[in-house]
Amino acid sequence: MPEIVGESLAKRLIAWGVDTVFGLPGDGINGLMEGFRRHADQLNFVLVHHEEAAAFMAVGYAKATGKLGVCAATSGPGAIHLLNGLYDAKLDHVPVLAITGMQETSLLGSRYQQEVHLDRLYEDVAEYNLMITNPQQMPGVVDLAIRNALIKRTVSHLTFPNDIQIAAVDEDPYAHPAPGTKPVSLPNLDRPQLAPGEPELRAAAEVLNAAAKPVILVGAGALHARDEVIAVAEKLGAPVVKTLPGKAVVPDDHPVTTGGLGLLGTKPSEEAMEECDTLLMVGTSFPYGKYLPDPGTARVVQIDADPTLIGLRLPVEAPITADAKKGLQGLLPLLRGGDSGFLDKYHKEMESWRADMKALQDESRDPIAPQYVVGVLDELAADDAIMTCDSGTIATWSARHWTIRDRRQYFLSGNLATMAPGLPYAIGMQHAFPGRQVIAYVGDGGFAMLMADFLTAVRHDLPVKVIINNNNSYGQILWEQIVLGYPEYAVRHRQPEADFSTWARGCGAYGVKVTKPGEVRGAISDALAHPGPALVDIDVNPNEPPMPGKVKYEQAKHFTEAFLKGQPHKAATLATVVRDKINELRS
Repeated sequence: MPEIVGESLAKRLIAWGVDTVFGLPGDGINGLMEGFRRHADQLNFVLVHHEEAAAFMAVGYAKATGKLGVCAATSGPGAIHLLNGLYDAKLDHVPVLAITGMQETSLLGSRYQQEVHLDRLYEDVAEYNLMITNPQQMPGVVDLAIRNALIKRTVSHLTFPNDIQIAAVDEDPYAHPAPGTKPVSLPNLDRPQLAPGEPELRAAAEVLNAAAKPVILVGAGALHARDEVIAVAEKLGAPVVKTLPGKAVVPDDHPVTTGGLGLLGTKPSEEAMEECDTLLMVGTSFPYGKYLPDPGTARVVQIDADPTLIGLRLPVEAPITADAKKGLQGLLPLLRGGDSGFLDKYHKEMESWRADMKALQDESRDPIAPQYVVGVLDELAADDAIMTCDSGTIATWSARHWTIRDRRQYFLSGNLATMAPGLPYAIGMQHAFPGRQVIAYVGDGGFAMLMADFLTAVRHDLPVKVIINNNNSYGQILWEQIVLGYPEYAVRHRQPEADFSTWARGCGAYGVKVTKPGEVRGAISDALAHPGPALVDIDVNPNEPPMPGKVKYEQAKHFTEAFLKGQPHKAATLATVVRDKINELRS
């Protein structure tokens, strides 16, 4: 049997260490699927129910492992469906290769069925983006696509016309030279270890050693540098503030951290940022500038492997282009010990904040408080559990009530902030780490978008645990409308409320519906103990506001104005806010 281009692709993926492709077949990639079939003993194809889920699974796999994620879809609509997940990969700097199909080369431009010029469509999302037009391009362009994705931590895309997919790999219709290939064993290709320059380190140390009130802001680029971040923080006497994608950089119960920053962050983090005179940014280009020091009020040092991200938000006095771990290791010996008074102050503030958050985990409240749900989950989950989260109010509850300790991890769509990745992320991560506890904490809105792929977890015997925060609404959008000063509109679903546990049981998995607070602990405990996939659908208070860590005057003003304009659920909402405040005062 002659080797076809589809088989050459499969063999080259395997040579690069790829063991899994997430996708959904179609006649636009039948030649590629034949190549995958011929090497099914080494290349596992995970069949999904929606291409968007396939892309999110590839992103989740890459986020959790640091390795290349790969997804595949047919021509036209299948490839279009991949885009949301691929933009998630691009914006969060995750290496993913997307493989798509295309109509036969002789039909291109003839308005054939499903003819979408994917190389044009993918121009914005893919750093390396190519339509294969000659078998002789194999396997060189696969090498180039993968190298670009891994080195630049981004998306690459290859699209294969049908006739090229099934052509003999040694076919040479044009007698042109093929591109040269490179060996796949290049060192540190999955995380280039950029070392800092000595002049950069000395300049940064001079700024940091002069600081009286230093703060460190860490992001996802520092996830592999926990020990170094803590060592620098202790040396400088600097509180560590974390972006949400960087939540796992430092354990939440460590005395150096004040938790997150921004709308979902903590009051101590926000106040430390307002008071600091020097800011060290490590592995982040935090996009929400209003939570950073006003330009000129603090001296800034920034460490990032990507020089294009340095100075993106604030003027940077001392830039260091380097891997976070390498940069901090080089910086540490040059730092003089700082006064711990500033750090001690915010450590005490953080203890008070944690007590306030604990008080909101009130088992007695009915309807069920979402904070209580995450509090129970936090208590019962394993110390090496991986949590995936959707966008929405659930991000607030998990940011504040899911505690990073030991080897726990936390993943969500950071910069794209899209709905729906929680479940497919969990599936991709459970596939990568079959022995670890993987929990998808999602809202009813996000789960409903890609719920069909819960069946994928069942069929592949992936024991993911899904906890649904069911408020029968698009909760974050609801509160955003109110904060803008508008009464809510078109954000709550009509009755009846969904019971997603019936879907779980219909799939042959564990599924339970929870409507009373006394049922929460037992249901979560049983789900975590269940040997296979499990789902707990919990009806929570739909009027629980995800209040900012520090409420600004304008936010309070707009909130009040919305109520005066006739907020339809103001009585229930005000009762919830008052109850929350009473619990905080009791703590």
